[in-house]
Amino acid sequence: MSTVEPLLQVEDLQVGFKTQDGFVPAVRGVSFDVYPGETIAIVGESGSGKSTTAHAIINLLPGSGKIAGGSVRFEGRDLTKLKRNEMEDVRGKLIGLVPQDPMNSLNPVHRIGFQVEETIRANGLATSKRAVRKRAVEVLKEAGLSDADTRLRQFPHEFSGGMRQRVLIGVGLSSHPKLLIADEPTSALDVTVQKTILDHLESLTAERNTAVIFITHDLGLAAERAENIVVMNRGRIVESGPALEILRNPQHPYTKRLVSAAPSLASTRLGSRSATVGLASSATPAGTPVPPVIEFQDVTKVFKIRTGGPRSIPFTAVDKISFQVPKGSTMALVGESGSGKSTAAKLLLKLEEKTSGKIFVDGVDQDSLDRGKLLEMRRKMQVVFQDPYGSLDPLHNIGNTVAEPLNVHKIGDAASRKKRVLEVLDQVALPTSVVSRYPNELSGGQRQRVAIARALALKPEIVVLDEAVSALDVLVQAQVLELLANLQDELGLTYLFITHDLAVVRMIGDYVSVMQKGAIVEQATVSEVFDSPKQEYTRRLLDAIPGADVDLSA
Repeated sequence: MSTVEPLLQVEDLQVGFKTQDGFVPAVRGVSFDVYPGETIAIVGESGSGKSTTAHAIINLLPGSGKIAGGSVRFEGRDLTKLKRNEMEDVRGKLIGLVPQDPMNSLNPVHRIGFQVEETIRANGLATSKRAVRKRAVEVLKEAGLSDADTRLRQFPHEFSGGMRQRVLIGVGLSSHPKLLIADEPTSALDVTVQKTILDHLESLTAERNTAVIFITHDLGLAAERAENIVVMNRGRIVESGPALEILRNPQHPYTKRLVSAAPSLASTRLGSRSATVGLASSATPAGTPVPPVIEFQDVTKVFKIRTGGPRSIPFTAVDKISFQVPKGSTMALVGESGSGKSTAAKLLLKLEEKTSGKIFVDGVDQDSLDRGKLLEMRRKMQVVFQDPYGSLDPLHNIGNTVAEPLNVHKIGDAASRKKRVLEVLDQVALPTSVVSRYPNELSGGQRQRVAIARALALKPEIVVLDEAVSALDVLVQAQVLELLANLQDELGLTYLFITHDLAVVRMIGDYVSVMQKGAIVEQATVSEVFDSPKQEYTRRLLDAIPGADVDLSA
């Protein structure tokens, strides 16, 4: 490696943003090299400076962002000294970018073909209309999309998340750049789709000897995909070196925290409680059965999908599923997007009406409840949603947000409600000072704690957690999972935990029901699923856990 010149040399890079309070540093003296064909991963939590570093390399900082010092040399040329038109010749053609969010990175009002062709023209890959269209078809085929001619005529909303990400990868590699920056390219995708996308990206870049800067917050993913890791914290590099060496023997306290927090690398440090809680179904015949708080019996949900005219076609989202959740335990419903797990949760909460089957809560058939009894049952069940940014009303302060369920159910007076709000904020380890603050003043982890506090306000017996930690960095994720485990032990809560990530399940779950295409294909304790999965689909989910196969033994 030492006999080869670096493709990219970042030296003492300093970046900041102009604010009302002056110039705020975001990247402080960052230095690293990238060699031809090499993949390095820049790792850190949100706000660590990793994406800012990547965007500074290609001069795509927001309007208030500015490079305050240092150099970025690409093939010996300092990119920070280039004029705008010179930088445009580098960006896209020599350095490609795969942006973070496949859901928002494509313009929803333009067809896929228009957006791919626009990039091809901008990079000078073709000029005539026919040549541009031909190259656009090639780009989608190279990205692994079948029937490319048809795909070009479709809009982004007609694509799945994985398909959109393939388009962005195709666009990023369309001009065969020497360096590709992949900024959290799969953070919004299921683990199985993530593995497929990253495998394809790896094969394309290896075939072309393309160097890759891979931005991620997950050390397990970094170890699986990169030869070298750069760990950033608060705008600085705290540790760097060969991936396995850093994972096996991290030196900096922050790196050690990242390693211990990564679900795919962590052991079952929260423990599996399945050995001490009896499952009231046939999944675990041993032990004393505990009465189920939640019970599904052959539950089916069929939606009618409109076809554009008066006719509709049936779509079975949930197909005769049965499971039980003992009191005080955690049942994880696991599966890819579209498997039916969130629909099952909505059926339990009666946000959707089932087509057939029975659902029991504390032994009571939901169908037997009148409106008053249904409201009373809903007091027992609360929900925490996936997005800590979208699930809180930005116009309400935290005190009013947490008190909302108490107001809806007319619990107590103003004084007792205020007291209860302070109690639950304390339970989720938030200071009382947040009562008067608004969601935009809090971090993602703090917002999710507020959402949990709101769910606890009515003293529920059951909490439905719908992908409640998937949008969080691994450090914040670990904190929230530990909080949920502690609250369960303290309050005797029963959790229905919806997720696509089996690594997270291992940290908090007792039992697992694996869903595929609306049906439950496997059901067992967490330890049984991890130690001896019965179904091929379950094995695929386990194999897709990032970094699960990384050998950390020295």
